[in-house]
Amino acid sequence: MTTTLMTYAGTTAPDALATRTGGVPLAPAGTAWPQCSTCDGPMQFLAQILLDDLGRHAGQGAVEGRGVLALFMCQNDPGMCDEWDPQAGGNRALVFPATALQQIPVPTLDEDQDQDEDEEDEEDEDEDDEEDDQESLLLGAVSAVAYETPSTPADYGQAYEEWARQPGRNPLDILGQLGGQPEWLQNDETPVCPACAREMRLVVQLEEGRDHMTAMNFGGRGEAYAFACEPCAEAVFLWQC
Repeated sequence: MTTTLMTYAGTTAPDALATRTGGVPLAPAGTAWPQCSTCDGPMQFLAQILLDDLGRHAGQGAVEGRGVLALFMCQNDPGMCDEWDPQAGGNRALVFPATALQQIPVPTLDEDQDQDEDEEDEEDEDEDDEEDDQESLLLGAVSAVAYETPSTPADYGQAYEEWARQPGRNPLDILGQLGGQPEWLQNDETPVCPACAREMRLVVQLEEGRDHMTAMNFGGRGEAYAFACEPCAEAVFLWQC
């Protein structure tokens, strides 16, 4: 078994056409920012994964132009929208074609919400609220990704430990794994494609992040899992802790 680790490779542009966590999502023109099915609010953008990387680095066939996987999760009221559940509508995994991508416009605070705010609030408090709204949509920093394969065949846990115990390395710099076999914290939740009923393949397993600026909220040191059926352009996202 070959595991491809994803490790922190510094920062990159927020609109880079690359595998990254944070920044802004790229999608075909006219794509709407995903909304939570429970609270109807816009979700937080977590990461985009170039599916071509699966062929180049994780041994899933070197086919160019496989597309982009974009991951979103509701953070408007963490824990209240069942955002860990692949079917509850509190998260979204979307597969886009690899060409003609552009930034999805980041939503702004709804005018009706502005009118509902307490008119006696101070101006600086209003600015803090706007910053909080932005934080619920975008991570605080953009992390570029490098790929590393352990020297001997290993599952994700073994590869993680081998990488982390080398001198000068910080385990928090491991962002997850690309492809491979998921290492479940709880029960196996491998999904089947809703279109063809075939078992989906793991695209990425993600750690929460290296610090408070880049951290994704998976229940406190949880793990997230994104699967896709590329022929059907279907994807599923969930997390466990």
